Amino acid sequence: MKHLFFICGHAGSGKTTLAKRLFTPLLRTSGQPFCLLDKDTLYGAYSTAAIGALAGDPHDRDSPLFLQHLRDPEYRSLIDTAAENLSLGVSAVVVAPLSREIREGRLFDRAWLGVGDDVRIRVVFVHVDEAVARERFETRGDPNDAYKLAHWDDYRRRLFMPDEAVAKTLILFDNTTASQADYDALLSRLLAAS
Repeated sequence: MKHLFFICGHAGSGKTTLAKRLFTPLLRTSGQPFCLLDKDTLYGAYSTAAIGALAGDPHDRDSPLFLQHLRDPEYRSLIDTAAENLSLGVSAVVVAPLSREIREGRLFDRAWLGVGDDVRIRVVFVHVDEAVARERFETRGDPNDAYKLAHWDDYRRRLFMPDEAVAKTLILFDNTTASQADYDALLSRLLAAS
């Protein structure tokens, strides 16, 4: 059985750090080949150049221009890259916010994902307290967070926690003060047979 694991959540929730922390234990425990596909690593430089050329600000990735014209092709390419690896027998850990796709139920739509029944899908929604996310933005000094901080009220209105019905399909992971026991439990849930 191949695996497609999504590590989703809002900026500042620690998605990439969590995925990297789980990666080696995942390889060791499963005994299977995996690839790590982080949206920012794969498409960050391209998106920065594109939005810079279009808007004059290379870090304007939360603006309406980016969200309306560049976001979906970036995400589509990420999903297609995962599907291509899976078709070659390599399981995938995909790291990206994917909030729209969660709300629309696309992350379990095998046709949309381009994967067959031989792929086990797990979706982890990583979250932290809003104050923790804002503090992380301020501390890390990433230019891509500048728009969020400058337009905090607009940005925070776009944030969501999955409602009860959607949450039943996900693995919710509170990364505010996660412990080693929490990471171990998450790894076990990812690899559980059902």
